[in-house]
Amino acid sequence: MLRAYAIDFGKGWVNHLPLVEFSYNNSYHATIKAVPFEELYGQKCHSPVCWTEVREAQILGPELIQETTEKIVQIKGRMQAARDRQKSYADLKRKPMEFQVGD
Repeated sequence: MLRAYAIDFGKGWVNHLPLVEFSYNNSYHATIKAVPFEELYGQKCHSPVCWTEVREAQILGPELIQETTEKIVQIKGRMQAARDRQKSYADLKRKPMEFQVGD
């Protein structure tokens, strides 16, 4: 995704980086079977236009830390399952090869 933006915007691609990050974090990822931002924070990410709005301060308590830790463990598990699935698929197509000295 970043490569496409860099090609389209040329030298000004860095100005669009926050929008690329927003798009990436709000796109469904098959590996974790979720949208990264929603999975981690439990809510949809507001558009970059709303990022400057003033909101009430929230107290980050131990519950939030515990929830986030659990979600990270869940995401890591899904990523490991995806890696294992991809490896088993690749192993089916892999042929054992032997090499001799001088090959």
